[in-house]
Amino acid sequence: MTEAAAAAGTAAQHLDLTTTWVGILSFIVFVVAYYFIATEDKYHINKAKPALLGGTGIFMLIGVYFAINGLDGHRLEHEVELLIYEIAGIFFFLLVAMTYIEAMIDRGVFSALRYNLVSKGYSYKKLFWVTGVLAFFISPVADNLTTALILSTVLITIDKENRAFLVPGAINIVVAANAGGAWSPFGDITTLMVWVDGKANFTEFLYLFPASIVGWFVTAFLLSRFVPEGEPPFNADEKKAEILEGGKQIIGLFALTISMAVISHQVLHLPAMWGMMFGLAFLKMYVYYINQNAGPTQLNAFSWIAKIENDTLLFFFGILAAVGGLHFLGFLEYFTALYDQFGPTAVNIGVGFLSAVVDNVPVMSAVLKSDPNMGAYTQEQWMLVTLTAGVGGSLISFGSAAGVGVMGKLHGIYTFSAHMKYAWTVLVGYIISVAIWYVQFIVLHLG
Repeated sequence: MTEAAAAAGTAAQHLDLTTTWVGILSFIVFVVAYYFIATEDKYHINKAKPALLGGTGIFMLIGVYFAINGLDGHRLEHEVELLIYEIAGIFFFLLVAMTYIEAMIDRGVFSALRYNLVSKGYSYKKLFWVTGVLAFFISPVADNLTTALILSTVLITIDKENRAFLVPGAINIVVAANAGGAWSPFGDITTLMVWVDGKANFTEFLYLFPASIVGWFVTAFLLSRFVPEGEPPFNADEKKAEILEGGKQIIGLFALTISMAVISHQVLHLPAMWGMMFGLAFLKMYVYYINQNAGPTQLNAFSWIAKIENDTLLFFFGILAAVGGLHFLGFLEYFTALYDQFGPTAVNIGVGFLSAVVDNVPVMSAVLKSDPNMGAYTQEQWMLVTLTAGVGGSLISFGSAAGVGVMGKLHGIYTFSAHMKYAWTVLVGYIISVAIWYVQFIVLHLG
């Protein structure tokens, strides 16, 4: 092996290829891909395309670098296998959740909910608050992504045309779902990662409830000022929307599926997606049962799968692959030095802003892998970074799974630019949340 190859091998061993041509070029690819993701409205290119091209392209470049320098490809192969496992877990989890949502749409569940809300004469502002409250309190149980997908579906069925209502309403749902998921171990992928890694026990997550709910409320209050007056269109002669046959049972199966996902991960030591796929099997068997007595009108579970937002799934694949590539190259290995230099509180607050740009899941993964020194109050600092990663993901539309999901559901309405118009309201809520955590910290430990 040449001297250059030996040096490259040492760099690969220490995951420090950041200053090599492959590191610099990969970073450029990531930035360019991110630019086109952020400017989806301007260039009218679906965000999944640059994400997928960037994510797969980075690892292709790394493979070329290893081949040119005669490096051991087994290390790269092992890294990619771990990344595939991580992506597959999220991919199939979302696949099942989205399939259930499409099934409930088909069975008229959301049309019935929409009818019940609108027929009661609720104004746009009241509907704004109702959907936000539901998002905050459902997400700790059903996870923030599933909650955001469900309620954004309700939102779009209320009024498909009124952007002045839909955009603030969508932001409110994303912020509420992320804030609600932050104080539950299984309300978000990031909280689940912290819990499973043993950084905090179940009851310690409840410590974040005041910061989560007040931060969301402040953002919601500010957003509500932009929600139009009046009521959504409703025809008094409109036929009452009712849940079709099997709809209520599918709701129950969905709740059972979420429960099985949690049990699979926490009790049976299986991936959460395994419980979700088990639940999908129940759904398909139930459809088979219904069809035995349905006559000529047959349900088709595969038609529900065909309707899911595949661009959302492919976006996650691409962005997680891209961040995984940067992690392999060494770009995400600087957390320990940052914590030592600036202290855990400052860096943990900064993690929230980084989560908005990169996505909170890979950021939290990087923090956990680096396992930095959190100082004398370790558990409180882990709760702070859990809060900032979850709530901070709301600062940009695609900073969290909930935001990406809603972008797919309200395609062309809830976009990056639409979100950024009101992003200052999310920032105010974020600051309030951190301030409440700090007050709690002072009272409990320094008071």
